[in-house]
Amino acid sequence: MSNNHFDVLIIGAGLSGIGAACHFSRQCPERSYAIIERRERMGGTWDLFRYPGIRSDSDMFTLGYNFRPWTEAKVLADGPSIRNYIVETAKEYKVEDKICYGRKMTGARWSSSQNRWTVDLVREEDGGAEQVTCQFLYCCTGYYNYDAGYTPDFPGVDDFKGQLVHPQKWPEDLDYSGKKVVVIGSGATAVTLVPAMSEKAGSITMLQRSPTYVATVPQEDPISVNLRRFLPEMAVYRLARARNIALQRMVFKLSKQRPKLVRRALLAAARRQLGSEFDMTHFKPQYNPWDERLCAVPNGDLFKVLRKGKADVVTDHIDTFTEKGIRLKSGKELEADIIITATGLDLQLLGGASLTVDGEEVVPKDTLVYRGLMLRDVPNMALVFGYTNSSWTLKADLVSEYVCRLLNYMARNGIERVTARDEEGCDTDDNFVGLQSGYVQRAADRLPRQGSKAPWQVLNNYFKDLPALRFGRIEDDTLEFSPAPASRRRGGLLAMLRN
Repeated sequence: MSNNHFDVLIIGAGLSGIGAACHFSRQCPERSYAIIERRERMGGTWDLFRYPGIRSDSDMFTLGYNFRPWTEAKVLADGPSIRNYIVETAKEYKVEDKICYGRKMTGARWSSSQNRWTVDLVREEDGGAEQVTCQFLYCCTGYYNYDAGYTPDFPGVDDFKGQLVHPQKWPEDLDYSGKKVVVIGSGATAVTLVPAMSEKAGSITMLQRSPTYVATVPQEDPISVNLRRFLPEMAVYRLARARNIALQRMVFKLSKQRPKLVRRALLAAARRQLGSEFDMTHFKPQYNPWDERLCAVPNGDLFKVLRKGKADVVTDHIDTFTEKGIRLKSGKELEADIIITATGLDLQLLGGASLTVDGEEVVPKDTLVYRGLMLRDVPNMALVFGYTNSSWTLKADLVSEYVCRLLNYMARNGIERVTARDEEGCDTDDNFVGLQSGYVQRAADRLPRQGSKAPWQVLNNYFKDLPALRFGRIEDDTLEFSPAPASRRRGGLLAMLRN
């Protein structure tokens, strides 16, 4: 790296990190910043995952950035299209040359005496160590471990003579034509793989321990397609975005207030698409809608292949793997040439890096999250964690806007340090994610907490976060601002940082 100090260091060049860089370019053009990316290409999730049918389960009107419209016809876009959208956005806002590829952040150390972060990096190519310093650390690393997904300890797995694949490590040369395939799982990855692989596979079975709510969404938005004939692209995008945000919020709120009503509606819709002869126990979860995230399938593609007999679903528990496949608790054996463990992600914050403040380690489970974006007692640092009940980018955009406003406020007022302090003892045992999903429960001891009241509660509500993060007052009783010494105030924050 030609420079080793920046006003802001962004960690991650995925959807959140590129969005953050664009916000800085638009709202804080005088700030120096760099993006540290472990991989050799931008895109994050949308570059890492290469399995058949990879797509978003959020509509692109809300998963797209608020400043750049999504112009393609597909509402649930495929992975390559989303990555291309990220790349084109980076080009448009000229942030490509700000990215330093092939570096992994292993740790970051805050020094109050120097008022800066020292970030430890490892070059992926040769394992060499580097350091870079910054005034403000902005973590856009996503929420899971990129090195490996979650795979349970299946009994007898070493006995299986076929091929075992996790979607996070999909082999480029995997040939499943005519093969017997079993997909273990019932989440977003499983419901994507089954219809995508059904045309070429000899047989494909989705093996689930318990059912998930699956909802059909249109592949294309006919309203937006027609409006594009009369209105500018950004106007169409904003209208569709506002409508879909409202619909997402309405469904979530109704699910919490009238869970039985929403359950009946979801199951009735599934029944219509699967046909009267289908065994609906495979799509009747034991939990209420939105206790765990709903799965969305475009134009009901999963239901179509099940109804046509091109795929099968089995609800049972695994007894053991065998040479030929999987024996279930019921005694039934599923033969397989290929078994795909779509069993979830290993949740991880900050890319697995450690944080210390003045020599003291920051233990995530012992801290609280301020407004869902800053950690208690950790100065000059923010992180992006998107909505769990809506599109990730809706929150990511708001967080980046808030960070830009915060940095501009600090520069105007000669402030060099901001720290969120909890003076009222708002600790709880509740993690800040807000879901009961297995991958969240497995990582509970690695997650920060949310507090008993605002601003330490994570609302997961765009309509409340929007006024607070985009327009609300920066200064409040929770944030502690430390002014720079008079000798360093001249010229604002940028001059201060470079002295």
